[in-house]
Amino acid sequence: MSFQLRRQEVLDGDRLKAMLDESPARAAQAIVAAAREGLVDAQALLGQILLDGNGIAQDQPLALRWFDIAARQGHLMARNMLGRCHEHGWGCVADAAMAARHYRIAAQAGLDWAMYNYANLLATGRGVAEDQSSALNLYRRAAELGHAKSMNLLGRYLEEGRVCPADPQAARDWYRRSAEGGDFRGQFSYAAVLADEGSIDEALVWLRKALDGGNLNFLRVASKALADATDPQIRALATDYTQRYADLTPL
Repeated sequence: MSFQLRRQEVLDGDRLKAMLDESPARAAQAIVAAAREGLVDAQALLGQILLDGNGIAQDQPLALRWFDIAARQGHLMARNMLGRCHEHGWGCVADAAMAARHYRIAAQAGLDWAMYNYANLLATGRGVAEDQSSALNLYRRAAELGHAKSMNLLGRYLEEGRVCPADPQAARDWYRRSAEGGDFRGQFSYAAVLADEGSIDEALVWLRKALDGGNLNFLRVASKALADATDPQIRALATDYTQRYADLTPL
């Protein structure tokens, strides 16, 4: 296989996804070749597969290096992933302030994921001074760009009237859009609104979707909330959430 073909495969997102699903090692070889030739998208992808151990041995410090190489060439998602690495201590010592710096650069350049991640730090005062108003503004900007997780959090601010006037109808709309966008927390939030409105059957549909997509921390917290639900059908789902949590918990 020529390098030109590898380069085309890296550039073809659908082809690359198929390769990663069907032959991760072959895809990794193509990505490594293109990254070494200086293709910035491949460099960012190489960082990601090294971080995940997808088709290549997991190596977090090396992932960090490739993210840095791509970020220095202006790749915004690589810059965002540098922030993720520094926030969580992947391949480096965890440093929330350094994470905030990288998120801020990518957010100011217009990347929705970086807006979301930087807003999370501002909302919780990690690595930066807590600033709920700035966090809300970033969530709103990312939500307006179509970022489903930010839609859910924007809905939460609007529902609670936190540093903004409460607007239940707007909150409901953002929860719906987040749910339809595939965010499991948005699906749970929208289901709660539907349940309050008495639309139990529709709420159950979204709760089951959230069950299928939720991570461990979400499942643990959500199962407790469902156990306290007034509707018996919703309350019964707490058992499914608990079982799903047990199934996903590493031994």
